[in-house]
Amino acid sequence: MLRFVRTAGLAAATLLTVTTAPALAERFTFVALGDMPYTIPQDYPRFERLIARINSVKPSFSVFIGDTKSGSSTCADETLLKTRDLFQTFDQPLVYTIGDNEWTDCHRERAGKFDPLERLVRVRALHFADTKTFGKAPMTVEREADVMPDHKQMVENARWTKDGVIFATLHIVGSNNGLERNIDSVKEFFARDAANTAWINDTFAKAASSNAKGVVFAFQADMSLERDLGELAYANQGFWNTIEAFRKGALAFKKPVLLINGDSHVLKIDQPLKTDKKETIENLTRLQVMGANEIHAVAVTIDTVAVTIDTEDPGLFSYRPLIVPENVTNPKP
Repeated sequence: MLRFVRTAGLAAATLLTVTTAPALAERFTFVALGDMPYTIPQDYPRFERLIARINSVKPSFSVFIGDTKSGSSTCADETLLKTRDLFQTFDQPLVYTIGDNEWTDCHRERAGKFDPLERLVRVRALHFADTKTFGKAPMTVEREADVMPDHKQMVENARWTKDGVIFATLHIVGSNNGLERNIDSVKEFFARDAANTAWINDTFAKAASSNAKGVVFAFQADMSLERDLGELAYANQGFWNTIEAFRKGALAFKKPVLLINGDSHVLKIDQPLKTDKKETIENLTRLQVMGANEIHAVAVTIDTVAVTIDTEDPGLFSYRPLIVPENVTNPKP
């Protein structure tokens, strides 16, 4: 039986230790981060320090789960290009998935009063021109746009495999996943929602057919996964289909599934999804990373041998916060 720690803020996060795999096994590590830099330009040096910290860990790759700026900072090209330049300073591959602040919220006056759909086109053009990731040593990923003809616009949804574990990014954003702003945004939402659901289902199918050891999905939105689907059908309808796809997929797959999101800026590790009988889906874990003022990251270590030796043990992931002391704004005495 797995037990996870739920934290609320940096002070608790620095004490967090969660281990779900045996100590002696072959492992690899990746880093998850997102929702930064928010205060521009003051946070650029803080973000650079975090990148240096990540480079020192030498992960196999990193995943940035969206929101490369705050919702009230400008959505102009110069901001997007600055972030792209920073992404290229990662020594190892960096996979990026889009957040709402890059496009959905760009209609705000302080963000520049841009057309959100125009900004989405621009983000895709600037950041997803080919199948290569960011970083000084980029890797090639599979894109939904290239393998699913019905979803050719989804150049940002990526997939790759490392040591028998399948990883996939999804374009799921805050602000109710971009639903209900106007008729054009509703059309965009339904197309993207269908694409995300198809990518989830196809990834679980690929994991089952290849006998994968586990699956990791990364996306931006905090979708209130702990809420009942019936509640979400009224409150946050933009997330309903993807949550249901995660729930059904994890139950059928049975092996470890990890969901990574940001959006709420508080480090959290839990098991939020339930069956129809309100029972915890114990092979599915959610990692929510820090962000905004907490410019830190989480190193996730995957023990691929342990799960091969004992397939009844759902332990595959362990977590270590990467705290940059110089980035702590209110250190304890």
